[in-house]
Amino acid sequence: MRQRSQGKRSLLLGLPKGSLQPTTEKLFSLAGFDLRIAGRSYYPDIDDPEIDCILIRAQEMARYVQQGVLDVGITGIDWTLENRARVKQLADLVAPWPNYNPVRWVVAVKEDSKIRTPRDLQGKRIATEVMHLTRRYLKKHGVKAEVEFSWGATEVKPPVLADAIVDVTETGSSLRANNLRVIDTVLESTPRFIANREAYADVWKRQKMERIALLLMGAIRAASRVGLMLNVPKTHLDAVLEILPALETPTVSTLADPHWVAINTIIEEHIATELLPLLREAGARGIVEYPLNKIID
Repeated sequence: MRQRSQGKRSLLLGLPKGSLQPTTEKLFSLAGFDLRIAGRSYYPDIDDPEIDCILIRAQEMARYVQQGVLDVGITGIDWTLENRARVKQLADLVAPWPNYNPVRWVVAVKEDSKIRTPRDLQGKRIATEVMHLTRRYLKKHGVKAEVEFSWGATEVKPPVLADAIVDVTETGSSLRANNLRVIDTVLESTPRFIANREAYADVWKRQKMERIALLLMGAIRAASRVGLMLNVPKTHLDAVLEILPALETPTVSTLADPHWVAINTIIEEHIATELLPLLREAGARGIVEYPLNKIID
């Protein structure tokens, strides 16, 4: 981390170490930042002299943000709630990338377990990393059970070391591989950009935080979309516009040839393969699909 110059203002940003780290690096790159993490260093460099970075485990991030050790950070809403951290949420960073998709904390048991509903957990032993979330869940269902902290490999504990577990899953593949059955969902979580409340009250820091959030969300909005340019005879314009979806009304511009117009729009990338042939059949020509870096609302 750069040595802070006396009198120089900077924002201390916590970046998640672990499973969220590679995708977070990708997100900042797409947002226009040059973020560099050297070897085993916990102090990444970033090409913004007003930002200082530190790598922190996502499980601890919200606590340090609440305490003001960090001004802002990225962590899941699950760990924010687990730490009961009072922070300002600036953005939901759910994105179509590994570990930035929604994840679920679920109650799971062995396939042959007699536990079928939350009520069946009464008096049972539950292993989990999220003690507070689990106890809150049990209280909501009026159930008393023994909750034990799990240091890892939670999915292998039933039925010998625990009757049930509360564990996190994105696809469910690990649970299925260990012959586990989900009986309920405790919480769905996504990554959040969070801020210390006192830091957010500072005008300079708030403006800096909101600009970062704007760029991150712009990169996420662009992640699954592409730009589309095409030329259309005026006689075919209505037919093309009827086919064409868009985030906003497509931009239609005149061309040198008065009988033609140009259309510029944004579409979901996954429909491009089906859409482009339909546009050509409707009369469009000179169709160009191009990638997007950011979409700012």
